[in-house]
Amino acid sequence: MTLAAAPIPAPLAAHVPPAEWALMQEDIAAIRDLKQARDAIILAHNYQTPDIYHGVADIVGDSLALAREAMSARASVIVVAGVHFMAETAKLLNPDKTVLIPDSRAGCSLAESITAADVRSLRARHPGLPVIAYVNTSAAVKAEVDYCCTSANARKVVEHAARAAGTDAVIMLPDRFLAANTARETAIRIIAWDGACEVHERFTAADIAQVRRQHDGVAVLAHPECPEEVVAAADFAGSTAALADYIARHRPARAALITECSMADNIAAASPGTTFVKPCNLCPHMKRITLAGIRRALETMTEPVTIAPALAAPARAAVERMLAIP
Repeated sequence: MTLAAAPIPAPLAAHVPPAEWALMQEDIAAIRDLKQARDAIILAHNYQTPDIYHGVADIVGDSLALAREAMSARASVIVVAGVHFMAETAKLLNPDKTVLIPDSRAGCSLAESITAADVRSLRARHPGLPVIAYVNTSAAVKAEVDYCCTSANARKVVEHAARAAGTDAVIMLPDRFLAANTARETAIRIIAWDGACEVHERFTAADIAQVRRQHDGVAVLAHPECPEEVVAAADFAGSTAALADYIARHRPARAALITECSMADNIAAASPGTTFVKPCNLCPHMKRITLAGIRRALETMTEPVTIAPALAAPARAAVERMLAIP
C-alpha cells in the first residue's frame, strides 16, 4: 500500500484530521524517498509539530539528546527540524557533513539576546570565573565560553565548571530564569545574563493557579526557562526530555506542560492514559519549520549551515566539554 493510500499513522491520528492528512501525505512520502536518496537523517526537536515529529523525523528529543545524536550520526546529510542554533550545534559536531536547516529565519530570542562582545565584557568584569553558555546561543557566543549546557544538565555543568576552576562562582548565560532556577539547586553562585525565552517568560504563577482551579488533581510540569515563581508553583521542573520521562513514569491522569504547545501533542501518543491540559505558548520560530520546507531542503540541498573555521574550533570545544561530563 502506498503512503498516499494508507490510513493516518496511529501517533498522528489524534492530531491530524483526515482532510489535513490528505494534504500532507505527499510531502511525507517525498521526504522519506529523499532521505534515502540523499543519505540523510532528520533531527527534530520536541517542539516540532506532530506531522514532522511522528511523520518524518529519525531522531527526536531535547537539545541535549539532539546534540549527542548529531555527534554520532552516520548519514552524509543532517536536516535539523529546529531553530538555527540547533543546526549550528549539529554542524559544529559534524564539520565534514552537510547540515541543512529548512528555514534560516527560524531564530531564537535567547540566542539573539547576547553577542560575543557581551561575553568578552562579562569576562572582563569577572576575571577568572568559568563561563557557561546555554546551548541556545550562536556559534560566535559559544566560541567565547568555556562550557555549554542544556536545561537537562545545567546543574551538573555548573558544578563541574566551578570544581574544575577551583571557584565557588560561575557566569551563566543567556537565560536569567534558567540561571536562577539552577542556582536554587546548587551552592554555586551564578552570575547571570538578562536574557529570556519569549515562549516561557510569559507564563506566570497566576496561570498555574488557574490551571489547578480548573483541573482538580492536575500534575503541573514546567520547563526551567520559566520564571522562578512558575517553577516553584509546579510539581516538577525539567528539560523537555525530563518532562516526557515524568509522564511516562508517573502516568498522571491529567497533566499541564508549561512549555511550548507541540510538546504535549508529541508525547500524547505514548501516554494514552493522560489527558493533557494545554495552557501553552507557541514558538513562532519553531513553527517556521514545515513539511514543505523539509522537502524543499532535501530537494535543493538548502539551506546549508556554515561556520567560520576561526569560530568553529573554540565553539566545538565548548560543546564537547559539555558532552564529556559524565
